[in-house]
Amino acid sequence: MGKNGYLPLFETKPAGGLVFFRSYAASIFIGICFICFHRVSYFPVTERWVWVGMFVAELWFSFYFFITVIVKWNPVFRSTFKDRLSSRFEEEELPGVDIFVCTADPRLEPPTMVVSTVLSVMAYDYPPHKLSVYLSDDGCSDLTFYALLEASGFAQLWLPFCRKLKVEPTSPEAYFQTTPEPVDDVFMANEWLIIKKSYEDMKNRIESITSLGKVPAYRRKEHNGFDEWDFVLSPHHHPSILQILIDGRDPNAIDIEGKALPTLVYLAREKRPQIHHNFKAGALNALLELAGFDGNGGPCYVGTGCVHRRESLSGMKYSEELAVELKAMKYDKKIIGSASFNEEDCKALASCTYEENTPWGKEKGVKYESLVEDVLTGMSIQSKGWRSVFFNPQREAFLGMGPTTLLDTLVQHKRWGEGELQILLSKHCPFVYGRPNMPLKLQLSYCIYNLWAPNCFATLYYVFVPSFCLFRGISLFPKISSSWGIPYLYVIFVHRVHSLVEYVWLGGTVRGWLNEQRMWMFKRTTSYLFAAIDHMLKLFGFSKSAFAITGKVADDDVHRRYEQEIMEFGTWSPMFTVLATLALFNLLGLIAVVTNNVAIGDARMKIFDVFGFQILLCYVLVFINLPIYQGMFFRKDSGKMPASVTLQSVAFALLASTLTIY
Repeated sequence: MGKNGYLPLFETKPAGGLVFFRSYAASIFIGICFICFHRVSYFPVTERWVWVGMFVAELWFSFYFFITVIVKWNPVFRSTFKDRLSSRFEEEELPGVDIFVCTADPRLEPPTMVVSTVLSVMAYDYPPHKLSVYLSDDGCSDLTFYALLEASGFAQLWLPFCRKLKVEPTSPEAYFQTTPEPVDDVFMANEWLIIKKSYEDMKNRIESITSLGKVPAYRRKEHNGFDEWDFVLSPHHHPSILQILIDGRDPNAIDIEGKALPTLVYLAREKRPQIHHNFKAGALNALLELAGFDGNGGPCYVGTGCVHRRESLSGMKYSEELAVELKAMKYDKKIIGSASFNEEDCKALASCTYEENTPWGKEKGVKYESLVEDVLTGMSIQSKGWRSVFFNPQREAFLGMGPTTLLDTLVQHKRWGEGELQILLSKHCPFVYGRPNMPLKLQLSYCIYNLWAPNCFATLYYVFVPSFCLFRGISLFPKISSSWGIPYLYVIFVHRVHSLVEYVWLGGTVRGWLNEQRMWMFKRTTSYLFAAIDHMLKLFGFSKSAFAITGKVADDDVHRRYEQEIMEFGTWSPMFTVLATLALFNLLGLIAVVTNNVAIGDARMKIFDVFGFQILLCYVLVFINLPIYQGMFFRKDSGKMPASVTLQSVAFALLASTLTIY
């Protein structure tokens, strides 16, 4: 029982198994100390700079490991008691909830996928007059608007269906793909088929018009909102477009059962070629100062799957006095004026110049001047005293789509890595920006992401230099027969075993873990390398920030290979050239060692004793790169490595090997 006499709405429990984790971390720390002592004590007379480089790389890995341990030292898990909510609060006491769905390009984010997301949040089990859904279209596409218009009509069928059958998940696309037809109840089975057919008909209409690339004239006549596109010159040059498709205050805005529908709003923020748009952050801020229905009445943030208090995004600093005011606040939904009046009134707030000479984007709302506006925004909120919590319910609260090809994933992480480095090297560095309201542990937590890009240098050194030294006959590790090899083996083996156990414990598979190890290395040797280079170029004024949109859709062959966990190459990229060159260089180094062992014969064991750890490392790298070799030389499908990348990489690897030997 809480202090106020009510049962608590949630509870917080410390994670189990902390003794094992802390014992593991302590043992790794001891192993690292032995490795450092060996590096310092057995400093070679010749080739010392290569040895120093290995030591520096290992110190970096150790530093990053310590940051990770600090963050994981005392994790907690939260669980809620939803059934107690209604006993504490009347419906009218519940706060208004605004849900933002963002999209940017109908080619990369298909309108059918977008509206399925919109329909899923409209079907939330929450008082509809307290719920408003906003679609922010950064691409200003009439195709997306048409899809949303179709969804507003289908919602009249979908929401009652979700209530009646307690549908999970509430996304129609996901639901009909995973849920079989009910066979026990003939009436419900018939209704299930009717709703499914209605959804498929809507989906076919949307996909048909999307494939045409334009909305036909007869469709444009169905809603006067299409007239707004008469003034659109391009996706990068257009006025503000704001359309209220469902007015939650309108007594006629009801479903087929006569129940009220939540508010549904379409917004495309104004863009002008000469004015910076601030990417998604600008569009989100247009939705937050938006004087719509809710605005007139009324944890590290990673962009999606998050719930904010409006006050925290409005730049308010948290205090005990504010907390008292918020508890006493009444959420009055009364709004004066018609929907058309509010549409016109709010367009000014969605103009591309509205926030000029205002705190928006700086002290209020989603932050500008960053490729990772979500992380910077979350840090700003926390620096003002607000507290965030992590909640991961058994039922997925949010579902999303991610890149399905290797290149899209690498490009996405390149943007993230660059944005995180930008934060670290700016006035927004967590150790400066976060004081005094963010504890040191939280500041260090941000460093896990802020240091993504710098990680590339130590990783590249460990991937390239040991193989380089194999060609040159330079030993970088203790002999296999030496007891100094034990700390190296222990740290590497136990660290990876812990990673595997943790991955499987969270619901993954051994094969999935192997792919994660591959992606870990691929991202560090390409995405974060290009991120670091690009940011340095920006610092010296040679380039400007660009927001890269990653694809969320794939053709049938690509999707099939993705489901089979087969890596997708298929197109040229300098990132693939780097990956393939490093993979071939390690393969050539391993071949050279094996050939040398065969030739020497009796000295084979001696060579393995001296170079055993480097040879094992080379074997591991070759194993990690198996999908690249397959894509270059063995696959025949359209997702194989392009011939141009293969030829370039072979040439670069042979050149590097030749220069290394001679």
